[in-house]
Amino acid sequence: MDILRFEDLPQGGFAGLREKQFVTDSRLFGIHKRSEASNGLGNFVYLADANFVPHGETRMHPHHEIDVISVMIEGRIHHEGSLEHGQGIETGQVQVQRAGGEGFTHNEINPDPTENQMIQLWFLPDNPGQPAGYKIYQPEPGGRTQVYGGTQDQEETFDSKTRMDVALVNTAQTIEQKGESMIFITQGHGTIQGKTIEARTLVRGKDLSFTASSAAQLILIYPA
Repeated sequence: MDILRFEDLPQGGFAGLREKQFVTDSRLFGIHKRSEASNGLGNFVYLADANFVPHGETRMHPHHEIDVISVMIEGRIHHEGSLEHGQGIETGQVQVQRAGGEGFTHNEINPDPTENQMIQLWFLPDNPGQPAGYKIYQPEPGGRTQVYGGTQDQEETFDSKTRMDVALVNTAQTIEQKGESMIFITQGHGTIQGKTIEARTLVRGKDLSFTASSAAQLILIYPA
């Protein structure tokens, strides 16, 4: 089992945000991969834990042939761009954007006078050339919500052979994932394989089992 903690990583960022990059996969970043960051799993290639400064923004920028998932931990983000211009995401919501072959441009803006926190993850698509798309999810307390991955014959999530779930777990609740997986604990704390795991920690291993010591939020990534 591999464990990567927030304090293990250097501070980075750009424009109006500060971030620490937990995953920069060599397939996407090549020689620019950060040595201290983990590689991904399956189609999963990037994870950053970001804080936008008050009224900070990323500025308009493009994405092409990548699926971009944003998990809002605290605060809000106002979304501008070619997909669902004017939409926003709030604490607890998950935004999934598929760039596909046509791509999209967007600007992410913190509309508030306080810092926020957002986790952003990128996945390579199984099949290039797909149309751009946009989905929003609201995970429920005590449950585990699939927000990405699955077959092409359903419309609940964008299809992929790599899946991502968001779990909002109660104290003493256990979440298990068979096979190889990566789990990012965004809030709260608990134990995995007998080790205490705090918020803002990435764990990679096989047959992982998380038991919450407090209310917690997890992001789980695993092969379909």
